[in-house]
Amino acid sequence: MAKADFNDLLWFLVVANERSFTKAAAKLGIAQSTLSHTIKRLEERMGLRLLTRTTRNVAPTEAGERLRQSLAPRIAEIEADIAALMAFRDKPSGTIKITLSDHALESVVWPKLRPLLVDYPDIKVELSRDNGLRNIVEDGFDAGVRLGESVEKDMVAVRIGADWRLVAVASPDYLATHPAPERPQELIAHKCVNIRQATAGGLYAWEFEKRGQELRVRVNGQLTFNTSYAQVEAAVAGYGIAYVPEDLVEKHVTEGRLRKVLEDWSPQFAGYHLYYPSRRQSSPAFNVIVEALRDRKA
Repeated sequence: MAKADFNDLLWFLVVANERSFTKAAAKLGIAQSTLSHTIKRLEERMGLRLLTRTTRNVAPTEAGERLRQSLAPRIAEIEADIAALMAFRDKPSGTIKITLSDHALESVVWPKLRPLLVDYPDIKVELSRDNGLRNIVEDGFDAGVRLGESVEKDMVAVRIGADWRLVAVASPDYLATHPAPERPQELIAHKCVNIRQATAGGLYAWEFEKRGQELRVRVNGQLTFNTSYAQVEAAVAGYGIAYVPEDLVEKHVTEGRLRKVLEDWSPQFAGYHLYYPSRRQSSPAFNVIVEALRDRKA
């Protein structure tokens, strides 16, 4: 084969990944006829049939699949190296996308980023509130925020917040007509304010721990939310017992609008961590975000 035209190989890779000349041409911004002619020329030079074409589908042949698997990681490495070179620009800039829960956003991330963004006007941050456990690679995020115990082993994890705990709370009016539970199992007989985990789709099973004994209780009630802040409001209004981060209810408890129940069963969680793929090429903008969020007390 004559010296390779790497542009032809790149175009073949796009067609093989998209499995469509139409989609590949649109992605590359070229005419479909030009793309088809280029792939045909590449096959002729190599003396191999790389793609099987039908009226509706395009699929790599065995030889084409081997070429695709060989090219893909090499092209990815080249793109990563170019991205790393671009990172040498003086000003940190670009968009950083982070998925996180409403509590992580309000209690840790936004208070730390708010003053930072004033000093770095070229950095854009997209914060997506989600109480589920998202796959940041598949969903196109640069990073996510989770409790330390929930971060996968193949991720880099940076602690950004202190340990905290969940507490069960209810209004005095509710407890006046519903005796406070003494054990987590008794919650089954109570009205509880539930929370739904968006990505998992299911209701959160309340987790309790006391002297090494762990319990998970699935509760019932009239209301279900996907945010802890709405749970707190519902509990204050007397709709039942809510299980929420302690810092959200401290003021309500102090001022008598809520009372804690099952406090000796409240578990401690290993704080929020920013997590991202270990192979991620860090840009100056991303590094600035990480350092701003990092917990200096850890």
